[in-house]
Amino acid sequence: MYLGNLIKSLPKKYGKIPVKGISLNSNNIKKKDIFFAIEGTKISGTKFIVSAIKKGASAIITEKKIKDNNYQTPIIPVHDARKTLSEACSKFYRKKPKNILAVTGTNGKSSVADFFYQILSLNKRAVASIGTLGINSKNIKKKTNLTSLDPLFLHKNLQDLAVKKVNFVILEASSHGLDQKRLNNLNIKIGIFTNFSHDHLDYHKNMKAYLNSKLYLFKTLLKKKSKIITDEGNKEFNIIKKISKKRNIAIITIGKKSSNIKILNTKYKNDKQIVKILINKKIYKLKIPLIGYFQVKNLFMSVLAALQCGVKFNTIINKIHKIKPVAGRLE
Repeated sequence: MYLGNLIKSLPKKYGKIPVKGISLNSNNIKKKDIFFAIEGTKISGTKFIVSAIKKGASAIITEKKIKDNNYQTPIIPVHDARKTLSEACSKFYRKKPKNILAVTGTNGKSSVADFFYQILSLNKRAVASIGTLGINSKNIKKKTNLTSLDPLFLHKNLQDLAVKKVNFVILEASSHGLDQKRLNNLNIKIGIFTNFSHDHLDYHKNMKAYLNSKLYLFKTLLKKKSKIITDEGNKEFNIIKKISKKRNIAIITIGKKSSNIKILNTKYKNDKQIVKILINKKIYKLKIPLIGYFQVKNLFMSVLAALQCGVKFNTIINKIHKIKPVAGRLE
């Protein structure tokens, strides 16, 4: 493969540089890999350029200008190295599951992802979840250190899942991951917004920047014909509604006034919740083995996502009593 196949915006003189792999870590460089010297929050990848060249890198990609560049290996400047990395990874690892969903919000990402995984698994769909709890599928289970994986690890594992015929993947989209373009260049068909509250201001500096990083999923990453799922009771609902209207993206909701899944009431009985909902003009009373009203909301956002992925509502509610609490949540 050539560099020009991976990054379209580069000058033609770099187009025929051979590429056998992509690396973010100079320790892992193999001959004819390209090395992305990313500016981290604590250390710059440019400190490892010499090491990458000595190990045989065919090109270096960086957004930082390098003084005294006398190396034979081309050091190629780009405007946004993280965005370029996502582009290159998406083309190097071409195979992807057909249905990719992303869930963002301050709380509830892991729960929504896990409930979606359980619902589809109970209904015999080949599914995977990727996030805080790691990569979880029937044939692949890996622990991870980040909620949103770096693009290289993410795209490689998405290709591995596609090869194993996994058709549905739900990703946790952290504010850091969205801000750092880790989820760019994915065909995300459904974006889910759980809620928003005070968090991560060590990184984002203020609440406006923090919210905007979350909204990047809906403003930028979702394509035409994609869908948004959220709780209409969120104070940010009107903002998301405006985004959906401006971009002509359908919005589907849960809530006490929702037209999609209306939560009529809940009550506790024997460590379970009896939940009455209205959907498609019919009322259902469901017994759910979860603690907390917020988990009811997380579950029904997952139900809406499953419905959009072709799972029938009756098959979901017939097995909803089998849903298990998420590991580490209210245990």
